[in-house]
Amino acid sequence: MSTRAIQPRAFTGRHMLAIMVAFFGVIIAVNLLMANFARTSWTGLVVQNTYVASQQFNERVAEQRAQAALGWKGKLTIVNGEIHYSLTDAAGAPVAIDSVTASFRRPAYEAEDWQVSLQREADGPFSIATPLRDGIWIVSTEASVANREPYREARRIVVFDGAER
Repeated sequence: MSTRAIQPRAFTGRHMLAIMVAFFGVIIAVNLLMANFARTSWTGLVVQNTYVASQQFNERVAEQRAQAALGWKGKLTIVNGEIHYSLTDAAGAPVAIDSVTASFRRPAYEAEDWQVSLQREADGPFSIATPLRDGIWIVSTEASVANREPYREARRIVVFDGAER
């Protein structure tokens, strides 16, 4: 009986070439994938014109201070795919609202942004039934009140199974 010794295969230039192609192929593929994600996701644009936004900053701060001095509280609730909004004054009495608009924005992805006008219910508050995707949203509400500036507020919410968490 003869015993043959198994000799290890020699490491050749082809082996090194295959390793180098695989190594750099993975790096290039990951870079292309990340570049595609960056190109198709959030643009990073916060305002269209930063100069104009900086000029309006002091006006917005003054509006927010005047609004805070009223002591009004807006209540936004989302339950079972229904959005409800009501506004109360400092004493807790309901404020007469003419119309309410809610804008839903994703924090870092503008493709899913949308806006809805809420309808007045028979008992006073405003609501609308609309499907709302799960995730993090920034909700900006604007309530028009007779003979006053619109009452504006924004909040960040988390929606899970059609309800705010």
